[in-house]
Amino acid sequence: MQLHLFGAATASGEAFRQLAASRHQGWRLAAYSRVPSDHLHHAHSADFSNPGVPGGPAIWISFGPIWLLAPFLEQLATHHPERLSGLSGLIACSSSSALTKRFAANPFDRELAARLTGAEDQLLSTCHRLQVTCCILRPTLIYGQVGPYGDQNLSRIIQLMRRLPLLPLPADTGLRQPIHALQLANVALALAGQLARSGEDGVSSEPTALPERIDLGGDKSLSYTAMIKALQMALPPGDPARHCLLLLIPNRLFFALAAPLLLRSPKAFEAVLRMGADLAGFTPSHQLLGQPAKPFPVLPLA
Repeated sequence: MQLHLFGAATASGEAFRQLAASRHQGWRLAAYSRVPSDHLHHAHSADFSNPGVPGGPAIWISFGPIWLLAPFLEQLATHHPERLSGLSGLIACSSSSALTKRFAANPFDRELAARLTGAEDQLLSTCHRLQVTCCILRPTLIYGQVGPYGDQNLSRIIQLMRRLPLLPLPADTGLRQPIHALQLANVALALAGQLARSGEDGVSSEPTALPERIDLGGDKSLSYTAMIKALQMALPPGDPARHCLLLLIPNRLFFALAAPLLLRSPKAFEAVLRMGADLAGFTPSHQLLGQPAKPFPVLPLA
Protein backbone atom coordinates (compact mmCIF):
# COMPACT_ATOMS: atom_id res chain seq x y z
CA MET A 1 0.00 0.00 0.00
CA GLN A 2 1.24 3.47 -0.94
CA LEU A 3 0.59 6.27 1.53
CA HIS A 4 0.90 9.95 0.62
CA LEU A 5 1.48 11.98 3.79
CA PHE A 6 0.82 15.73 3.55
CA GLY A 7 1.88 18.03 6.37
CA ALA A 8 4.85 15.81 7.19
CA ALA A 9 6.77 18.68 8.85
CA THR A 10 4.36 18.86 11.79
CA ALA A 11 4.34 17.07 15.13
CA SER A 12 1.41 14.86 14.08
CA GLY A 13 2.90 14.26 10.64
CA GLU A 14 6.23 13.20 12.13
CA ALA A 15 4.46 10.95 14.64
CA PHE A 16 2.46 9.31 11.84
CA ARG A 17 5.60 8.74 9.79
CA GLN A 18 7.38 7.07 12.73
CA LEU A 19 4.37 4.92 13.69
CA ALA A 20 3.73 3.79 10.12
CA ALA A 21 7.38 2.82 9.66
CA SER A 22 7.44 0.75 12.87
CA ARG A 23 4.04 -0.98 12.55
CA HIS A 24 3.49 -1.35 8.81
CA GLN A 25 6.86 -2.05 7.24
CA GLY A 26 5.20 -3.19 4.00
CA TRP A 27 3.64 0.24 3.46
CA ARG A 28 5.44 2.67 1.17
CA LEU A 29 5.18 6.22 2.45
CA ALA A 30 5.80 9.38 0.45
CA ALA A 31 6.06 12.51 2.61
CA TYR A 32 5.15 16.00 1.44
CA SER A 33 5.74 19.36 3.10
CA ARG A 34 5.33 23.01 2.13
CA VAL A 35 8.10 23.88 4.62
CA PRO A 36 11.70 22.80 3.81
CA SER A 37 13.13 20.69 6.64
CA ASP A 38 16.60 19.26 7.24
CA HIS A 39 14.89 16.49 9.21
CA LEU A 40 12.89 15.24 6.20
CA HIS A 41 15.65 14.44 3.73
CA HIS A 42 13.41 12.59 1.28
CA ALA A 43 10.27 14.75 1.53
CA HIS A 44 8.66 16.08 -1.62
CA SER A 45 7.65 19.70 -1.97
CA ALA A 46 3.92 20.01 -1.30
CA ASP A 47 2.98 22.79 -3.65
CA PHE A 48 -0.80 22.49 -3.64
CA SER A 49 -1.00 24.53 -6.82
CA ASN A 50 1.02 21.91 -8.73
CA PRO A 51 -0.75 18.57 -9.32
CA GLY A 52 2.37 16.45 -9.02
CA VAL A 53 1.12 13.54 -6.90
CA PRO A 54 1.69 10.28 -8.79
CA GLY A 55 -1.20 7.90 -9.45
CA GLY A 56 -1.57 4.25 -8.45
CA PRO A 57 -3.23 2.51 -5.47
CA ALA A 58 -2.91 4.84 -2.51
CA ILE A 59 -4.33 6.37 0.65
CA TRP A 60 -3.88 10.05 1.38
CA ILE A 61 -3.25 11.33 4.93
CA SER A 62 -3.14 15.07 5.53
CA PHE A 63 -2.12 17.08 8.57
CA GLY A 64 -1.70 20.19 6.41
CA PRO A 65 -4.21 23.05 6.06
CA ILE A 66 -7.49 21.56 4.87
CA TRP A 67 -8.37 24.77 3.00
CA LEU A 68 -5.38 24.08 0.73
CA LEU A 69 -5.96 20.34 0.41
CA ALA A 70 -9.61 20.64 -0.66
CA PRO A 71 -9.09 22.78 -3.80
CA PHE A 72 -5.95 20.76 -4.63
CA LEU A 73 -7.95 17.51 -4.71
CA GLU A 74 -10.73 19.14 -6.71
CA GLN A 75 -8.18 20.44 -9.23
CA LEU A 76 -6.76 16.95 -9.65
CA ALA A 77 -10.23 15.43 -9.97
CA THR A 78 -11.18 17.94 -12.66
CA HIS A 79 -7.99 18.19 -14.73
CA HIS A 80 -5.99 15.02 -13.91
CA PRO A 81 -8.48 12.31 -12.87
CA GLU A 82 -6.04 9.61 -14.01
CA ARG A 83 -3.81 10.47 -11.04
CA LEU A 84 -6.63 9.57 -8.65
CA SER A 85 -7.68 6.29 -10.25
CA GLY A 86 -6.08 4.24 -7.45
CA LEU A 87 -7.07 6.48 -4.54
CA SER A 88 -9.00 4.30 -2.07
CA GLY A 89 -9.32 6.66 0.88
CA LEU A 90 -8.44 10.03 2.37
CA ILE A 91 -8.02 11.05 6.01
CA ALA A 92 -7.68 14.79 6.55
CA CYS A 93 -7.18 16.96 9.60
CA SER A 94 -9.42 19.95 10.17
CA SER A 95 -10.01 21.51 13.60
CA SER A 96 -12.63 21.64 16.32
CA SER A 97 -12.59 25.41 15.70
CA ALA A 98 -15.08 24.64 12.92
CA LEU A 99 -17.53 24.08 15.79
CA THR A 100 -16.26 26.13 18.71
CA LYS A 101 -15.65 29.36 16.80
CA ARG A 102 -18.69 29.24 14.56
CA PHE A 103 -20.59 31.80 16.64
CA ALA A 104 -17.60 33.85 17.83
CA ALA A 105 -18.09 37.55 18.48
CA ASN A 106 -15.03 38.58 16.46
CA PRO A 107 -14.94 38.28 12.66
CA PHE A 108 -11.47 36.62 12.53
CA ASP A 109 -12.67 33.51 14.38
CA ARG A 110 -15.96 33.38 12.46
CA GLU A 111 -14.05 33.54 9.18
CA LEU A 112 -11.74 30.74 10.36
CA ALA A 113 -14.73 28.52 11.21
CA ALA A 114 -16.32 29.29 7.84
CA ARG A 115 -13.06 28.53 6.01
CA LEU A 116 -12.73 25.19 7.80
CA THR A 117 -16.32 24.06 7.22
CA GLY A 118 -16.22 25.26 3.60
CA ALA A 119 -13.05 23.24 2.95
CA GLU A 120 -14.54 20.19 4.69
CA ASP A 121 -17.66 20.38 2.53
CA GLN A 122 -15.59 20.80 -0.64
CA LEU A 123 -13.37 17.85 0.24
CA LEU A 124 -16.33 15.58 1.03
CA SER A 125 -18.12 16.64 -2.16
CA THR A 126 -15.09 15.82 -4.32
CA CYS A 127 -14.61 12.45 -2.59
CA HIS A 128 -18.28 11.58 -3.08
CA ARG A 129 -17.89 12.34 -6.77
CA LEU A 130 -14.80 10.12 -6.93
CA GLN A 131 -16.48 7.43 -4.79
CA VAL A 132 -13.56 7.61 -2.39
CA THR A 133 -13.92 7.21 1.38
CA CYS A 134 -13.14 10.46 3.19
CA CYS A 135 -12.85 10.90 6.96
CA ILE A 136 -12.21 14.34 8.44
CA LEU A 137 -10.69 14.54 11.92
CA ARG A 138 -11.52 17.64 13.96
CA PRO A 139 -8.98 17.56 16.82
CA THR A 140 -9.11 20.00 19.71
CA LEU A 141 -6.07 21.65 21.30
CA ILE A 142 -3.18 19.61 19.85
CA TYR A 143 -0.04 19.67 22.00
CA GLY A 144 3.28 17.89 22.44
CA GLN A 145 6.69 17.41 20.86
CA VAL A 146 7.56 14.75 18.27
CA GLY A 147 11.07 14.84 16.84
CA PRO A 148 11.98 18.45 16.06
CA TYR A 149 8.33 19.54 15.79
CA GLY A 150 6.27 21.03 18.61
CA ASP A 151 2.87 22.59 19.10
CA GLN A 152 1.84 26.24 19.12
CA ASN A 153 -0.83 25.83 21.80
CA LEU A 154 0.12 24.63 25.27
CA SER A 155 3.82 25.24 24.62
CA ARG A 156 3.05 28.99 24.59
CA ILE A 157 1.54 28.75 28.06
CA ILE A 158 4.63 26.88 29.29
CA GLN A 159 6.86 29.60 27.82
CA LEU A 160 4.74 32.23 29.55
CA MET A 161 5.12 30.48 32.92
CA ARG A 162 8.87 30.37 32.40
CA ARG A 163 8.99 34.15 31.99
CA LEU A 164 6.47 35.28 34.62
CA PRO A 165 6.67 34.97 38.42
CA LEU A 166 2.88 34.57 38.56
CA LEU A 167 0.09 33.80 36.10
CA PRO A 168 -3.40 35.18 36.85
CA LEU A 169 -6.27 32.81 36.03
CA PRO A 170 -10.05 32.89 36.55
CA ALA A 171 -11.05 30.96 39.65
CA ASP A 172 -13.76 29.06 37.76
CA THR A 173 -12.68 27.83 34.32
CA GLY A 174 -14.26 25.71 31.60
CA LEU A 175 -13.33 22.21 30.48
CA ARG A 176 -10.63 21.28 27.98
CA GLN A 177 -9.77 17.97 26.29
CA PRO A 178 -6.26 18.39 24.85
CA ILE A 179 -4.92 15.71 22.50
CA HIS A 180 -1.24 14.87 22.06
CA ALA A 181 0.16 14.80 18.52
CA LEU A 182 0.98 11.10 19.05
CA GLN A 183 -2.64 10.34 19.94
CA LEU A 184 -3.87 12.14 16.83
CA ALA A 185 -1.37 10.27 14.65
CA ASN A 186 -2.41 6.95 16.21
CA VAL A 187 -6.06 7.58 15.33
CA ALA A 188 -5.15 8.53 11.75
CA LEU A 189 -3.00 5.40 11.44
CA ALA A 190 -5.79 3.17 12.76
CA LEU A 191 -8.23 4.61 10.22
CA ALA A 192 -5.66 4.19 7.44
CA GLY A 193 -5.28 0.58 8.51
CA GLN A 194 -9.04 0.05 8.10
CA LEU A 195 -8.90 1.51 4.60
CA ALA A 196 -5.86 -0.60 3.67
CA ARG A 197 -7.42 -3.85 4.92
CA SER A 198 -10.61 -3.12 2.99
CA GLY A 199 -8.60 -2.55 -0.19
CA GLU A 200 -6.67 -5.78 0.28
CA ASP A 201 -9.79 -7.89 0.85
CA GLY A 202 -11.26 -6.94 -2.50
CA VAL A 203 -14.63 -8.32 -1.43
CA SER A 204 -16.69 -5.25 -2.27
CA SER A 205 -16.33 -2.33 -4.63
CA GLU A 206 -18.24 -0.11 -2.17
CA PRO A 207 -16.16 2.50 -0.29
CA THR A 208 -15.18 1.60 3.28
CA ALA A 209 -17.69 3.00 5.77
CA LEU A 210 -16.01 5.56 8.03
CA PRO A 211 -17.60 8.58 9.72
CA GLU A 212 -17.35 11.66 7.50
CA ARG A 213 -16.39 13.86 10.45
CA ILE A 214 -14.98 12.92 13.87
CA ASP A 215 -14.79 15.56 16.60
CA LEU A 216 -11.70 14.30 18.37
CA GLY A 217 -10.17 14.97 21.78
CA GLY A 218 -7.72 13.50 24.24
CA ASP A 219 -8.60 10.88 26.83
CA LYS A 220 -9.24 13.24 29.74
CA SER A 221 -11.45 16.30 30.21
CA LEU A 222 -10.27 18.73 32.85
CA SER A 223 -10.72 22.37 33.73
CA TYR A 224 -8.49 24.99 32.13
CA THR A 225 -6.86 25.66 35.52
CA ALA A 226 -6.34 21.94 36.22
CA MET A 227 -4.79 21.58 32.74
CA ILE A 228 -2.26 24.35 33.48
CA LYS A 229 -1.43 22.83 36.88
CA ALA A 230 -0.95 19.36 35.35
CA LEU A 231 1.35 20.81 32.67
CA GLN A 232 3.38 22.59 35.32
CA MET A 233 3.81 19.47 37.45
CA ALA A 234 4.83 17.37 34.43
CA LEU A 235 7.85 19.59 33.75
CA PRO A 236 11.30 18.69 35.17
CA PRO A 237 11.94 19.94 38.74
CA GLY A 238 14.51 22.49 37.57
CA ASP A 239 12.25 24.04 34.92
CA PRO A 240 11.55 27.75 35.69
CA ALA A 241 7.85 27.23 34.88
CA ARG A 242 7.56 25.05 38.00
CA HIS A 243 8.10 28.16 40.13
CA CYS A 244 5.39 30.27 38.48
CA LEU A 245 2.55 31.01 40.93
CA LEU A 246 -0.92 30.39 39.52
CA LEU A 247 -2.97 33.24 40.96
CA LEU A 248 -6.71 32.47 40.97
CA ILE A 249 -8.91 35.58 40.72
CA PRO A 250 -12.73 35.70 41.01
CA ASN A 251 -14.18 35.48 37.52
CA ARG A 252 -15.95 38.84 37.47
CA LEU A 253 -12.83 40.66 38.60
CA PHE A 254 -10.58 38.71 36.20
CA PHE A 255 -12.68 39.45 33.13
CA ALA A 256 -13.19 43.07 34.21
CA LEU A 257 -9.41 43.51 34.42
CA ALA A 258 -9.08 41.95 30.95
CA ALA A 259 -11.73 44.26 29.45
CA PRO A 260 -9.26 46.91 28.12
CA LEU A 261 -7.87 44.17 25.84
CA LEU A 262 -11.12 44.43 23.87
CA LEU A 263 -10.06 47.85 22.54
CA ARG A 264 -6.70 46.55 21.34
CA SER A 265 -7.65 43.08 20.06
CA PRO A 266 -11.20 41.68 20.10
CA LYS A 267 -9.75 38.31 19.01
CA ALA A 268 -7.38 38.16 22.01
CA PHE A 269 -10.14 39.31 24.38
CA GLU A 270 -12.42 36.54 23.19
CA ALA A 271 -9.59 34.03 23.70
CA VAL A 272 -9.48 35.20 27.34
CA LEU A 273 -13.27 34.82 27.65
CA ARG A 274 -13.01 31.24 26.32
CA MET A 275 -11.13 30.29 29.50
CA GLY A 276 -14.56 30.10 31.10
CA ALA A 277 -16.16 28.06 28.30
CA ASP A 278 -16.47 24.27 28.12
CA LEU A 279 -14.57 23.13 25.02
CA ALA A 280 -14.74 19.40 25.66
CA GLY A 281 -17.10 16.46 25.13
CA PHE A 282 -15.37 15.23 21.97
CA THR A 283 -14.74 11.57 21.11
CA PRO A 284 -11.73 10.43 23.21
CA SER A 285 -8.88 9.02 21.14
CA HIS A 286 -8.64 5.84 23.24
CA GLN A 287 -12.25 5.02 22.36
CA LEU A 288 -11.40 4.88 18.66
CA LEU A 289 -8.20 2.92 19.32
CA GLY A 290 -9.73 0.40 21.73
CA GLN A 291 -7.04 1.16 24.30
CA PRO A 292 -7.02 2.24 27.97
CA ALA A 293 -7.29 5.99 28.51
CA LYS A 294 -4.01 7.86 28.98
CA PRO A 295 -3.60 10.44 31.75
CA PHE A 296 -2.91 14.06 30.91
CA PRO A 297 -0.37 15.18 29.89
CA VAL A 298 1.07 12.64 27.49
CA LEU A 299 4.81 13.19 27.15
CA PRO A 300 6.96 14.58 25.66
CA LEU A 301 5.87 18.20 25.89
CA ALA A 302 7.07 20.92 23.55
